[in-house]
Amino acid sequence: MGNAVTRTTKKGSGEELNLEHTVHEQFSRAARLTRYPQHLLDQIRVSNNIYEFRFPVRVGRRLQIFRGWRAEHSHHRKPLKGGIRYADHVDASEVKALAALMTFKCALVNVPFGGSKGAVRVNPHTTPPEILERITRRYTAELYWKNFIGPGSNVPAPDMGTGEREMAWIADTYDVLNPGGLNNFACVTGKPVSQGGIAGRAEATGRGVVYGTREALSFSRDMKKLKLSTGLEGKRIVIQGYGNVGSHAARIFTQEFGAKVIAIGEWNGGVLDEGGLDLEALDEHRASTGSILHLPGTTHLSNPSDVLEIECDVLVPAALQNQITLENVDRLKCKVVAEAANGPTTPGAEARLLEAGILVLPDIYLNAGGVTVSYFEWTKNISHMRFGRMAKRFESLRSERTLDAIERATGSEFDAADRRLIARGPEEIDLVRSGLESTMVEAYREVRAVYLRKRQIRDLRTAAFFVAIEKIATAYEKLGIFP
Repeated sequence: MGNAVTRTTKKGSGEELNLEHTVHEQFSRAARLTRYPQHLLDQIRVSNNIYEFRFPVRVGRRLQIFRGWRAEHSHHRKPLKGGIRYADHVDASEVKALAALMTFKCALVNVPFGGSKGAVRVNPHTTPPEILERITRRYTAELYWKNFIGPGSNVPAPDMGTGEREMAWIADTYDVLNPGGLNNFACVTGKPVSQGGIAGRAEATGRGVVYGTREALSFSRDMKKLKLSTGLEGKRIVIQGYGNVGSHAARIFTQEFGAKVIAIGEWNGGVLDEGGLDLEALDEHRASTGSILHLPGTTHLSNPSDVLEIECDVLVPAALQNQITLENVDRLKCKVVAEAANGPTTPGAEARLLEAGILVLPDIYLNAGGVTVSYFEWTKNISHMRFGRMAKRFESLRSERTLDAIERATGSEFDAADRRLIARGPEEIDLVRSGLESTMVEAYREVRAVYLRKRQIRDLRTAAFFVAIEKIATAYEKLGIFP
């Protein structure tokens, strides 16, 4: 078994480390500040149902039994949405907690889905691809037979341990089981672009983390309290976890916004360069050695948790839950904690961070980029139309005419390269990134406004949960389910 970080365990501090318990505690802290009756809040808090099952897969000459789950947290909006996690430590409690977080983050960023989550207990790093394919296809069949997957009912996506490959297997399996379905490929998001996916989905969560962090750092009043300048340029970033989320965030932080990623940690250690890591060299080193460790010219971090304690401006936990706890929180030397992972900070540790004046950007806001772009992919699949296809040429011609008019009025001409850049019509990736950026900016401003307006709310996480609960409760009221 792997590291069972989500079970109800106790560390030396006596702190309870159970993600489901943590989410309920975070929810309750915000719910008690709302105007809604307890019976409605109870409905919003807990998962509506969870399907737990065992299924056989042939491995070599024998059958091996695997355990799978799919939790449906809230049906106030349909379809339900949430990733599929492959990990050898996963359990029902973790799946229910992650489904709840999906509900709240969808509501927060105005994505019209209910929350769901799925998982299979398997180690994707040690399991051969052909076995993973059998597991994925059988898991999909189990969900299909119980109506836990479908473009109008429940739409999975990638999560830890899964990616485009697994999503393509799911789409193909569903298509075989439901022949002739017009919207079959909308049954799952995060697919390869060639299989109905959308440009920018793989980077979406990491890019959303960057957009959200940049927005938080744009308010001079807030940055003055942290003794930081506004913006990302020159900021020292430390990232724990160099998977899909952490690697894309690192690249976007540095290449597009001028920040410096000075340290990156993985499960077996990390690397540090105070002058800023060369990410291209790091990627090449990992491709050739299978690890980020011992990159030439960097300081080796032998303990996986060492990366959390490096002095920096922004710490980005992008790995597993329960990484910042009462055991290590007092050794953190950052000014902002940007939660790219789900549940990386325990409630006790967060209280200490807030007491120390450290800004915590909560997971239900900051890592919502994935589900936002999944929503774009789902709408693309339902409409059967690539974004930008009808407008690209029109926008390009309109820009050309505008440039022509400016040149006639001024008597000077644009540089050819500038003209091509300005007149270029938007590609799908441009529209996806624009929509994601707008979503993250608007959501942060909504959360920040509640944080500043309501005296009882002392942190952004409570403000984010408050905003999400208000939206979900309103949906239930409008449905006529709760008076």
